[in-house]
Amino acid sequence: MVLWLPLMVHSQNNYKVYNTASQKQVTLDDIISDMSKADVLFYGEEHNDSVGHTLELALLNKLIQKYPNKTALSLEMFETDTQPVLNEYLSGLIREKNLISDARAWPNYIDYRPMVELAKEKGIPVIAANAPGRYTNRVTRLGLNSLQQLDATAKGWLPPLPIDTATGAYYQKFVDIMGGHGGMSGMQIYQSQNLWDATMGWSIAKHIKSHPGNKVLQINGGFHSEDKLGAAAQLQKYAPKVSIINIAVFTVDDFNHVDWSKYSKSNNYIIVTNGRLAKSF
Repeated sequence: MVLWLPLMVHSQNNYKVYNTASQKQVTLDDIISDMSKADVLFYGEEHNDSVGHTLELALLNKLIQKYPNKTALSLEMFETDTQPVLNEYLSGLIREKNLISDARAWPNYIDYRPMVELAKEKGIPVIAANAPGRYTNRVTRLGLNSLQQLDATAKGWLPPLPIDTATGAYYQKFVDIMGGHGGMSGMQIYQSQNLWDATMGWSIAKHIKSHPGNKVLQINGGFHSEDKLGAAAQLQKYAPKVSIINIAVFTVDDFNHVDWSKYSKSNNYIIVTNGRLAKSF
């Protein structure tokens, strides 16, 4: 049986869901209903948001209930070269301690564990979507062109090279956060961000190609998909016909007076959570 985070954290008093098209407050069930017209549900989280983690699990559970044999979970929190380890765990071949060590689980894996356990219990795939850290580190140091020096096995864990650097709105967003262009080192950090995004988009596209009709719940940090940029935009390049629903999640301290509209832009849904609750780490 999957363990839920404390019920008081998941209470509807601690989160609000808004549909940006209707500009109305809605429910998680409304999001799942909209998935009848979409292939991928992006959930852009704040990694230490306790309420947000319970909502991810709730959405996954609801998606499995509606599409019991057509649901997949995709996680930024596992890297592509650990997919065999993840598959072995889901198949019951190895222990959880081996999953955590050999698949290089995040330090806060406890926050994502309920989703992995639910997937294991229900027999649904989990996609290790992220680029191996050693390669994003290489790009940060040496730029995207340095990936051409990798051998065929290493390149197999990455999307086809060269990788589109998704200029325009995404680049400007990155620059704004960085407080300026930051010279060559800043550009290489931006390129490593694009490698991260492109690998997640490519991982999802590969799964949908081999599992037509599946509904994929993609979990990643908010920057990677907010306004349907980043990984969401990269997915559309690899699979132009794929339909996306995007959720952007934000913690707010003044939960009773939320100006959710300032977050809307190109997101389908905005979720605001109670930032005064204890963080998960």
